[in-house]
Amino acid sequence: MRREVVSKTMTDRHVADSHPVDFWRSLYYFNLYRLALAGLFVFLAGVFGAGEHNWLLFYVGSTVYAAVAVLSSFLLWLRLPRITLQLAWMVGGDIVGLSVLSYASGGIESSIGLLLLVSLAAAGIISRGKITLFFASLASIAALLQHSFAVLYDDAAVAQYVQVGLLCISYFAVAWLAHTLAKYAVASQDLAQRRSLDLASLAEANRMVMRDMQDGVLVVDEQGLIMQMNPAAERLLRKSSSPGAALSETFPVLFGQYALWKQTGAPSRDTLQLGTGGQVRLRFISVERDAARGVVIFLEDMQRAQAEAQQIKLAALGRLTANIAHEVRNPLSAISYATELLGEEQGDAKQQRLLQIVLDNTQRINQIVQDVMQLNRRDRAQPEVFELDAMLRTFAEELSLAERLEPGVLVLEGGAGTKVRFDRGHLRQVLWNLCRNALRHGRKLPGSLVLSVHEADGRLVLDVQDDGPGISAEHQGKLFEPFFTTVADGTGLGLYIAKELCEANGARLEYHAQEGRDGACFRITFGELHRDAEGAGHGG
Repeated sequence: MRREVVSKTMTDRHVADSHPVDFWRSLYYFNLYRLALAGLFVFLAGVFGAGEHNWLLFYVGSTVYAAVAVLSSFLLWLRLPRITLQLAWMVGGDIVGLSVLSYASGGIESSIGLLLLVSLAAAGIISRGKITLFFASLASIAALLQHSFAVLYDDAAVAQYVQVGLLCISYFAVAWLAHTLAKYAVASQDLAQRRSLDLASLAEANRMVMRDMQDGVLVVDEQGLIMQMNPAAERLLRKSSSPGAALSETFPVLFGQYALWKQTGAPSRDTLQLGTGGQVRLRFISVERDAARGVVIFLEDMQRAQAEAQQIKLAALGRLTANIAHEVRNPLSAISYATELLGEEQGDAKQQRLLQIVLDNTQRINQIVQDVMQLNRRDRAQPEVFELDAMLRTFAEELSLAERLEPGVLVLEGGAGTKVRFDRGHLRQVLWNLCRNALRHGRKLPGSLVLSVHEADGRLVLDVQDDGPGISAEHQGKLFEPFFTTVADGTGLGLYIAKELCEANGARLEYHAQEGRDGACFRITFGELHRDAEGAGHGG
C-alpha cells in the first residue's frame, strides 16, 4: 500500500513538472500578490471602513484568507497537485474570501469585489484563457448571492442590484479580454518558437555551408570586426581569428582593400597577393544596400581555380592527342615497314646506318603514340577485388624474366592476406612503369627495388622504393606533368598516365619523400582496404 502511495506521489510530481517553468513562475507571482493582499486586510481590519459592517467576520475572514495563501505557497513549493488544480484552488479561495470580506465591509459599497478583477485577469493569463469564463461565472454568482443575502437579512437596498450587475458584467468583460489576450499570446509564442526553430535550422545550414565551402568567407560587421570565419579562409590566410577581433589588426592587407571598397564601392584590384605566398580573388557583398550592417568577404583560391582549369585543359588535350595519335599510327607503321624492307637490301654501311636511325626514331615515335593512346584508358576502368600479394608475386616473376634481374634485386614486403579493388590491367601497367623507372635509375644490386605493402593513416599503400640518386626538390613538383622528363629518350607520359589510371580506380599516386633514406619512393594509396580473417595477422 505504501509503495502505491509513493508511486502515485511520484507520478503526480512528474505530471506537475511536465508543465513549462514559466507557468509555475506566473502562479508563484500571483500567489505573492494574494499573500500581500491578505496581510493588508489583516492589518487594516477596522481602518478606512474595512469591516465596518461586521468587524469580527472581517478579521476572521482575513486571517483564514491569509492562511489559505500560505498553504498555497507550500503547495507551490511541492508542485502538488498539478497546476490547473492549484490555479482553481487559488481563484476559488479569492472568490469566497473576497466575497466574505466584501459582505463584512458593507457589500457592494465597499468596492472590495473589484479586487476579483485582478484575480480573474491573472487566471486568464496563467491558464491561457481556458477556464477564465467559468471563474467569471463563479464570481458573478458569489456577488449576486452575497447581495441577495444582504437584501434579505440586512435590509440592503434592492436598487443596488444595478451596481452588482455592472460588477458582474465587468467580471465577464475582464475574463473575455484575458481570454482573448491569452489566445494571442499563445499564438505569438507558437510563432516565436517556430521562428526560433527556423533560425536555428538556418544557422546550422549556414554553419555547414561555410564549413564545407572551398572558398574563404569572412563576415565583418559595420565596425570592422570579424564575426565569422570559415576553415577555408583560415587555410588561405594561414591564421585563425576569434569572433570580435578587428580586421585591421588581424589581416591588415585585407582591411586595406575593405576600407577602399567602403569608400569607392570597389577594391583597388580583384586579386590580392597574400603574405603567405598565395593569391586570392576578392569579392565584397554588403549585408544591406548601404553596407551599414556589415559585409561578406569572399576569398577565391586562385591556385585551385588554375588547377581546375589546368585539369580541364589537360583532359581536352588528352582527347585531342589521342585522336591525333590514332591517325598518325597508320602512316608511321608504313614508314617503319618500308624502312625494314630497305634494310634487307644490300647496301653500304653508311646507308644501313641511316636506315637504322630512321627505324629507331619511328619506334620511338610509335612508343609515344602508344603512350598517348593510353590516356583514354582511364575512362574504361573495370575494377575488381583481388589478392594483392598473389598479383605482386606473379608480377615480380614476369619483371625479373623480362629485365633479366639477378635473384634478390626485387624484394616483396608485406601484403599477406590483403585485397584491393582495382582494375588488374591498370595496376600492372602502373607497376611496370614505376619499376622500370626504378631499375633505370637504381644500381640493380640485391634489394635495389623494394615493393612494400603496409597501412598508413588507415589506408592500404604500396611503396615502390629504389636505391638510385633520388629526385631533386625542383623536379618533384613537375613529376606528374605531361611530357616532363629528365631522360633524353623518355616521352614524359609514363608517370602522368600512371597517375591518371590510379585516380580512375579511386587510388592516389604520389612521390613520397623519405628522410634518412636514399633513392626515390612512389606510393600508391588504395581507396579501400580488404583483409582476410586468416591472413590478417601475417606479415610479408
